[in-house]
Amino acid sequence: MSTKNENKEKLNFALGRENYKLLAIGFAIIVIGFLLMLGGKSPDPNKFSDNIFSFRRITLAPIVVLAGFIFEIWAIMKKPKDSEQE
Repeated sequence: MSTKNENKEKLNFALGRENYKLLAIGFAIIVIGFLLMLGGKSPDPNKFSDNIFSFRRITLAPIVVLAGFIFEIWAIMKKPKDSEQE
């Protein structure tokens, strides 16, 4: 059996379990934002397509990516609950 000191050493991570879950959620939000930027390609490479200037690619996707990065910062800065550290 492990002693109490060994258990404390195992739990001595920089972030808590909840923080890592929130980081994964933030990463998923960022990936969704980049996926929203996809598309707009012209079927003929010799012709210009205005599809790249859609609201989704120019406005929505960068806002979603920025929100994901802000969520990541919050997930890192959030203090773990006391019950997780004991």
